[in-house]
Amino acid sequence: MPNDSYVIGVDYGTDSVRSIIVDTANGRELASSVFFYPRWRDGLYCNPSGNQFRQHPLDYVEGLEFTIKDCLAKAGHSAASSVRAIAVDTTGSSPVAVDQSGTPLALRPGFSENPNAMFVLWKDHTATKEAAEINVHATKFETNYLQFVGGIYSSEWFWAKLLHVLREDEAVRRECHSWVEHCDWIPFLLTGGNDVSEMKRGVCSAGHKALWAAEFGGLPPDAFFATLDPLLSGFTGRLFRETFTSDKPAGKLGREWSLRLGLSEEVVIAVGAFDAHVGAVGGQIEPYHLSKVMGTSTCDMLVVPKSELSDKLVYGICGQVDGSVIPGMIGLEAGQSAFGDTYAWFRNLLAWPLQNVLAQSKVISAAVAEKLEVELLDRIIPELARHAEAIPLADNNVLALDWLNGRRTPDANQILQGAITGLSLGSEAPHLFKAWVEATCFGAKAIVDRFNDEGVPVKGLIGLGGVARKSPYIMQVMADVMNMPIRIHKSEQTCALGAAMFAATAAGLYSKVEDAMEAMGQGFDMEYKPDPLASAIYSKRYEKYKTLGAFIETTAP
Repeated sequence: MPNDSYVIGVDYGTDSVRSIIVDTANGRELASSVFFYPRWRDGLYCNPSGNQFRQHPLDYVEGLEFTIKDCLAKAGHSAASSVRAIAVDTTGSSPVAVDQSGTPLALRPGFSENPNAMFVLWKDHTATKEAAEINVHATKFETNYLQFVGGIYSSEWFWAKLLHVLREDEAVRRECHSWVEHCDWIPFLLTGGNDVSEMKRGVCSAGHKALWAAEFGGLPPDAFFATLDPLLSGFTGRLFRETFTSDKPAGKLGREWSLRLGLSEEVVIAVGAFDAHVGAVGGQIEPYHLSKVMGTSTCDMLVVPKSELSDKLVYGICGQVDGSVIPGMIGLEAGQSAFGDTYAWFRNLLAWPLQNVLAQSKVISAAVAEKLEVELLDRIIPELARHAEAIPLADNNVLALDWLNGRRTPDANQILQGAITGLSLGSEAPHLFKAWVEATCFGAKAIVDRFNDEGVPVKGLIGLGGVARKSPYIMQVMADVMNMPIRIHKSEQTCALGAAMFAATAAGLYSKVEDAMEAMGQGFDMEYKPDPLASAIYSKRYEKYKTLGAFIETTAP
């Protein structure tokens, strides 16, 4: 390995993008930078009541340039010459309509303010109708084209979103040449791609969300989609046949971005992937150890050697794909549609007077009101957690159901809604917060139960992400509910670090990603162990959680 070989990992989250520069010899972070999407922050192009969440490609482009240049400036004037590769992870499925050159339509005149021409964020559930149609349609074919995505297609995914946008917007339908995941577009952008047919698509996004499988010879046949809706006729021919793992190069840095970033055109750009899959690598995933990336939602990753999984198919998860996490192993994905979002929703619910009444106060100035709002918003969840932890654990406490953004796993159903029961006049905010924490942990246990029930044993838990590192109370409840220890990875940027590991491998600095994981991994610095007494009570409450869930599911519209 050359001296001073650095790589850049770029992690696109829901609210922001973060880049880090990492020393490939030991994983040491030289610099990091974060950019909050300004249009997203202002709530543009979104309609939460209609489950519409769209992001403008300019937020992504501006964030990419800002964070990498900021990292280079922080790392020092000589750092740029030592950068060997860049790898990118993104949320997903977050696809966008592009023209033949691979340009998102929102970057073209006439479409810049059209939400349907923007990236359809993972949490967008406008396509529930289309997902339901796909699930019914798939039963008409001898080949089960849903077998590698858990048997149920979700409104959060590639084809449902494409069909919804084509049906809803004639102008976009007319100009949409192809449909591209965010994780595939950023490497294409960096390499200077100008023909979407030459874009290298990652097996991660293709296998988990777009129904690509080697067993099918690629995507399902055109007839599958054309008979679903004629609007999809011929669309597979404008997509892709071949896919690539993220340890492979997508190309080298194009001239435009070389000049913009001040980096050599010899910098290797790796094939992109989803954040949780890459984060599992950054968090040093092990076979049969469930890697839980806990942020606004959760993505739970499991890797199993191909020889051990054999022909087994796990029903109701978000897919199992060869090489989607670690090349050479089967990556299995599950997750919850709302995790940190559940706590943020409850905080905002309590903070309604701060956000809507405080500014009108005649007692304090507007400036003081603004500062007070910021301070109190930051303190609400820590204070709720402190008081909730002090509430004695009892079988008859307030009980909640965590489907505030639908259910991702097990058995995707995005029209389901959350619930809460057991309220009384004595129920205070900490009691409700305790119920929501327990609910999210019960939802996590349902995922573990599904893997175990389907014959894929979960032998350990790994916690990654902001919630895992910053919320001791939530992690202790998780350990108690699971009745298993949960190790917390030391790195606060496991997704960006995982991207850096893939970058180092794509550049040939390591022969396989496992070697990069061993050399660049930061290890674990916390572990939460279950309390047997708490686990016994939670076991009873979990049965009530499942009963409540079954009732809500039978009464869903």
